[in-house]
Amino acid sequence: MSERPQRGGLRDGPRGLLQPASTGIVAAITGFASSFVLVIAGLRGVGASESQASSGLLALCLLVGVLCIALPWYFRMPLSFAWSTPGAALLVAAGATTDDFGAAVGAFLFCGVLIVVSGLWPRLGRAITSIPKPLAGAMLAGILLPICLAPIQASIEQPLLALPVVLVWLVLYRLAPRWAVPAAMVVAAIGIGVTAGTDWLSAPTSAPALTLVAPVFDPLVIVSLGLPLFVVTMAGQNVPGFAVLSTFGYRPPPRSVLVWSGMSTMVGSVFGAHNINLAAITAALMASPDAHRDPAKRWVATVASGCGYLILGLGSGLATALVAASPPILIIAVAGLALLGALVTSITGALAEPEHRISAIATFLVTASGMTIVGIGSAFWGLVVGGICMLWLGWHRPRSG
Repeated sequence: MSERPQRGGLRDGPRGLLQPASTGIVAAITGFASSFVLVIAGLRGVGASESQASSGLLALCLLVGVLCIALPWYFRMPLSFAWSTPGAALLVAAGATTDDFGAAVGAFLFCGVLIVVSGLWPRLGRAITSIPKPLAGAMLAGILLPICLAPIQASIEQPLLALPVVLVWLVLYRLAPRWAVPAAMVVAAIGIGVTAGTDWLSAPTSAPALTLVAPVFDPLVIVSLGLPLFVVTMAGQNVPGFAVLSTFGYRPPPRSVLVWSGMSTMVGSVFGAHNINLAAITAALMASPDAHRDPAKRWVATVASGCGYLILGLGSGLATALVAASPPILIIAVAGLALLGALVTSITGALAEPEHRISAIATFLVTASGMTIVGIGSAFWGLVVGGICMLWLGWHRPRSG
């Protein structure tokens, strides 16, 4: 499919647009419900106040919504955008790196600049995506592991709240996987309402509002947070996003996608948002025949999802108040359930090449340790240690047997 805008796609009338529109709304709801708790937990983990976390979530919803409407409308292809879920997981893991949210915002802004540069200067994008897959997968797995352990910890510490959440997720993961995490979040919200009452509904931050945060450019935070955030966004979100679209016959314009998502990240950063990128999982839904039998009309689904995100953003304040009223371990547990699939995928990718498994495991262990050396977090050191192991053990060593 050509990169040039394909006109047409609105001739079916309201009935013909119902399928892609409903698909897009479902994608927006599932995308929001399955990861907003992780976004809030991540922002709070790097020092955001409740109002700043609410602002960050609102900014993400607004910017994702605008991108999902504008670019698909122009290019007439299902270009789907989302916030970086692995990036939010990185924020949770990087909580020990900084509690100065201004410094975290500076790292977000730096990440956005790098995404724009990678769109304007393709060599940078190729350099990042050429990081050996075993190391990239192992780093992501190390980031996700502590979060994915949270359902176990929560089941021990808060069994009355956590066990129903886990059981509902398990049942629906077998029967209706797409709704497993949203349903688990609903059960968690009910449990929070029973134990904490309804005071969170009238919290001062329950109304949606944007809050400016002045960025602080701390070199250590940029290295330990900004650079890993860029790597996991490119390798864990943008590359799979392009691959998904290619699988369904589309040729997305890399420069436009990266430049606009990077600029959106830069704009959102000063309101507390971490970063925006191509969607991967929801992109598969909206670029597939599930959205419409005609590939030229599937872009309507992404426009509908963008409208859905704009509406969902109005609930960002209530979502943040709900998270603030709940036991932290319960919220991380819901996020851990949402990320189990990503953990499986990253571990599988990390260990796919037998000759690099030791390097991958070294990367995984160092990243999962959560250690901080000279103020730089474990994600960076995981890549460094894994890279040294790979060079020492032989980058191109032939397979045995």
